[in-house]
Amino acid sequence: MQAVKVLPKWQITIPKTIRKKMDLKVGETFVIEEKEGQVVLKRGKTIFDYVGTLPKMEVSIEEIRELAISEAAHERI
Repeated sequence: MQAVKVLPKWQITIPKTIRKKMDLKVGETFVIEEKEGQVVLKRGKTIFDYVGTLPKMEVSIEEIRELAISEAAHERI
């Protein structure tokens, strides 16, 4: 077990030994959740992880993302 410190922008650094053991790469996506008082960090996926694997659509992934952001912004109002 290794200790990490929460930085002013709420960031933490994953220790090198864990990064190497798990073969983590810059830009990977993770899911973070609280479980029984513990923070659990898991590899995750975003829509961009599927670029090139989805069938051709009439709308680009960038357009889908913009629409989702727009709809989320309207829900907050």
